Amino acid sequence: MRTPWRRREPLDRVELAGLLPGPGDPGLPRDRLTALEEHLMNEIQQHQARQQSEWEQTAGPFPPPPPAGERRSPRRLVLVGAAVAVAVLAGAVGVGRLGLGEGQGQEARGGGQTMVPAPVVRVVPGTTQGLGRTVDRISVAAGKERQAEPGPGQFIYIQSQVSWLSTESNLDSGKTRTWVQKLHPREVWMSPDGHRGWLIETGNGNTSKEGMTLDSDQDSYLSAPSYDYLKTLPTDPDALLKKIYEESAGQGNGKDQEAFTVIGDLVREQLMTPELTAALYRAAAKIPGVVLVDEAKDAVGRSGVAIARVDEHSGERTEWIFDGKSFSYLGERTVQIREAEGIEAGTVTARTAITERAVVDEMKAVPGTDKA
Repeated sequence: MRTPWRRREPLDRVELAGLLPGPGDPGLPRDRLTALEEHLMNEIQQHQARQQSEWEQTAGPFPPPPPAGERRSPRRLVLVGAAVAVAVLAGAVGVGRLGLGEGQGQEARGGGQTMVPAPVVRVVPGTTQGLGRTVDRISVAAGKERQAEPGPGQFIYIQSQVSWLSTESNLDSGKTRTWVQKLHPREVWMSPDGHRGWLIETGNGNTSKEGMTLDSDQDSYLSAPSYDYLKTLPTDPDALLKKIYEESAGQGNGKDQEAFTVIGDLVREQLMTPELTAALYRAAAKIPGVVLVDEAKDAVGRSGVAIARVDEHSGERTEWIFDGKSFSYLGERTVQIREAEGIEAGTVTARTAITERAVVDEMKAVPGTDKA
């Protein structure tokens, strides 16, 4: 699963710790450590604000989410420990997200987001038995769905509930801890040509309550598509899969995994013609390693079946979840299948649930009211 949106970086505590000064006396008084924490977070927030201001002055509005090769993995690195705090305050090292202390209770705060312990589920084995039959049912259901086609001046609206992973590493103790963002809403508006857009996702700490622009003047392509671009894609599954392989060549963790990821990104947060959606599912079934999972739940707890594939590089299995009766798309989940980087098997590292797809008449309009 791609998120807004980071590439997986292997965690090497020994190498990272070697870049830092020695921890010195670990017995800092609590009031002194608290003061350091508060000062550090103020410095980080002010630095980020300065960077944002400079970016807006030189580059204009926020661009859309970056292309496929740059959006890999929901994992974020959080460094913990007094040594890190002192190093940052001294200007010796800079990192994106820092946490100080082990965290108290069942929630933690970081970068404007609330973190909770990652859920762990039973890993249900995948199988190719029944895969073709299930994909046929999913494709037929997708082909029958009728969605309003957006016209000039209208916007595609996608509402979802999402949660991404963050890994916390304490350089003093050598321990790691896996957190996920607290489940939160995400709303996206996109013009049919892809040049105008808006995102509201306050739960990840990246947007305000008002949100941020996704306006862009760049042309659409497979990994940053628009509704108009998607209408140009072939609806023959073989021709479609060939194009996906060609345009995603050299990206991600192998051609098959990247092709599966590209399709997953399209069906999760886009509006497409029923014919193209059905073709994408049939194309996915032709990718080596794709399996059927009989039991899966989306981010809001809806149960269904899943079309899935394991990323052999990361040990994560991405699952597209469909209602077991209607075979309509519900959401996506990523589950750690084998222990890796301190994350135990069964850990849910990302989860989404699509709760609304619609066409509205104004940017930031809410379906049913068409008022921003």
